Amino acid sequence: MRQHQAKIVAVANQKGGVGKTTTALNLAAGLVELGERVLLLDMDPQGNATTGSGIELGEDDLTLYHVLVGEASIAEAIIDVDEMGFSLVPGNGDLTAAEVALMARDDRAEVLKKALAHHQSDFDHILIDCPPALNVLTLNALTAAHGVLIPMQCEYYAMEGLSALLDTVAQIQGSVNPDLDIEGLVRTMYDVRNNLSGEVSKQLQSHFGDKVFTTVVPRNVRVAEAPSFGQSVLTYDPSSRGALAYKGLAGEYLRRARGASGDGRSA
Repeated sequence: MRQHQAKIVAVANQKGGVGKTTTALNLAAGLVELGERVLLLDMDPQGNATTGSGIELGEDDLTLYHVLVGEASIAEAIIDVDEMGFSLVPGNGDLTAAEVALMARDDRAEVLKKALAHHQSDFDHILIDCPPALNVLTLNALTAAHGVLIPMQCEYYAMEGLSALLDTVAQIQGSVNPDLDIEGLVRTMYDVRNNLSGEVSKQLQSHFGDKVFTTVVPRNVRVAEAPSFGQSVLTYDPSSRGALAYKGLAGEYLRRARGASGDGRSA
């Protein structure tokens, strides 16, 4: 029987402000509550997954930048986020410099994949919070990943941005990562009072069918407040609509992941 390998999923949408980091962080926390071992990689130079996890980086702390430029291994850069139970490789503005350094390399798309190769048996899930751009950092995440999870805000321009991301996924499938799959689309910041939300939601379901997660994350003030306290919404306000939605998403994600791998473990 082959050694257990982590499922690597890139959380990506080149459109900013759609709940990408929020989804990566709260999905990580939700999976931990279900007994899973989770590593979260903060690949966004804004570093919001890091600060949202309550981590304040010092000058000498190792980050994903150091991993990508070959100055540290994943293991050396990992921080255990005790409050939420997952492990984190932090990110910050230095990742912009990593992007420049990667551009000079012939294997620029595969650096993260190589770095993660020795750590896939240490975790059940590795989630990568991608930057809101289709750049070489996102390319690294998609090359390393088994799947891409796309948070979507149900608004007028949502479908436009989605097509560019899907084109990029198709290009990567056709070149460096034929196994890359669309893990699913998550409707975030959903406003039931907005007719347009309902229309875009129906469009998504008709285009993508069961790739659209059943769980819908509502627009919820608790979800927005939690990162400023360095917490997931699951710990900040466990009974809030946002927390219940992300718990539901974690459960649905896990059922899908186990169904696809034929892994019959119970949570």
